[in-house]
Amino acid sequence: MTFDLPRMETARDAAKAAGAVLGAVADGDLTPTEGAHIMALVETYRRTLETTELESRLAALEGGRT
Repeated sequence: MTFDLPRMETARDAAKAAGAVLGAVADGDLTPTEGAHIMALVETYRRTLETTELESRLAALEGGRT
């Protein structure tokens, strides 16, 4: 199976990726099981991006202190 996801650089980009997965399932390009597996990967990556983004924002608010 080959499936192209939109590039994910921010947590917001994960919404576009999720939409692409849902569209592929709806079009029959992916099975629901394949879609669920890919969505799990997207969600894990989204959480990683979100955590990294929040960490950067917190560091900026704290004046760069860690």
